[in-house]
Amino acid sequence: MIGLSVAVGRFVEALFWAIFRVAGVVAGGVLLAAAIAITAWFVLRRLWRRRPHQ
Repeated sequence: MIGLSVAVGRFVEALFWAIFRVAGVVAGGVLLAAAIAITAWFVLRRLWRRRPHQ
């Protein structure tokens, strides 16, 4: 009975860490996408300002 309890505990722990790993990857991807979007926005704004007005 103790062996089964340990096995279930290890399974739940592995599942817990897998969920956190996936959540971390998703959060990292969202932060990276936001950083790229903000950088692109500033670059495009700067290029738009330097364009000669006609």
